[in-house]
Amino acid sequence: MDWDKLRVFHAVASAGSFTHAGEALNLSQSAVSRQISALEESLDVPLFHRHARGLILTEQGDLLYNTARDVFSKLAITEAQLTESRERPQGPLSVTTTVSFGTLWLTPALHEFIDLYPEIQISVILDDGELDLAMREADVAIRLSPPRQPDLVQRHLLDLQFNIYASADYLTRHGTPQTPEELDHHRIIIYGDTPRPPVGSVNWLMHAGAKPDHPRRPVLRVNNLYGMFLAAQSGVGIAALPNYFAGQEGGLVQILPEIKGPTIETFFVYPEELRHSMRIAVFRDFLLKKIADQNHK
Repeated sequence: MDWDKLRVFHAVASAGSFTHAGEALNLSQSAVSRQISALEESLDVPLFHRHARGLILTEQGDLLYNTARDVFSKLAITEAQLTESRERPQGPLSVTTTVSFGTLWLTPALHEFIDLYPEIQISVILDDGELDLAMREADVAIRLSPPRQPDLVQRHLLDLQFNIYASADYLTRHGTPQTPEELDHHRIIIYGDTPRPPVGSVNWLMHAGAKPDHPRRPVLRVNNLYGMFLAAQSGVGIAALPNYFAGQEGGLVQILPEIKGPTIETFFVYPEELRHSMRIAVFRDFLLKKIADQNHK
């Protein structure tokens, strides 16, 4: 099987069109189409159903794509391992985590890591969904729950505690609740409807001190913790947020401190194939030291 044609096929199957694949490969649409036709002719099977709205993999094409995707993923890992210096870690490192944790906790800490390891080109991908590490959508992840994928190495980083917050302006205008029951008379901000919230019990504030026959109605739903933080900060209402939101500039006031929400276990996760990567090792150790330093303050 011709390697160049397989590379073009992988790009077309990933992009879903000859045009987008050509842009990624710096080839014309006609050149891409010729390569695919030649590959189909050499294999004597159709790989795509061609429609006006795009390309759809045939059953045979889907089989080849799954194999090609595995091959290219393993090659990317091997390339990273071959180019990494034995004396000094260097090269690209992509890290994914949630929007709020990445914005408020991770990215402000990275200047120290970059000073320590300037040869590592770090990229941060903020996404409340879980990127596929096995398919190299990112090298490592900081997850707010144990990984569900098999063949991933995990290391516990820290525990995050949910607390209740509001802005000083909101409390001046609406008063400070002294008991959980008084939350019935306040404006509550909750995590919006989504099939995969960051933690299963993210909206526990709706039930804290509430009577079963008098459910609370939220004033606002936002499907992002950082968005909830900004809404609470602007005085919209009261929100339950992880404790890394505390101490932000123009920050929030913790209320009802005796009420503790769920604890979130946070994990450092990466594929088994990258277990011996020096870049990942130094980044993991940097995070653990950063957390230890913060805990001792």
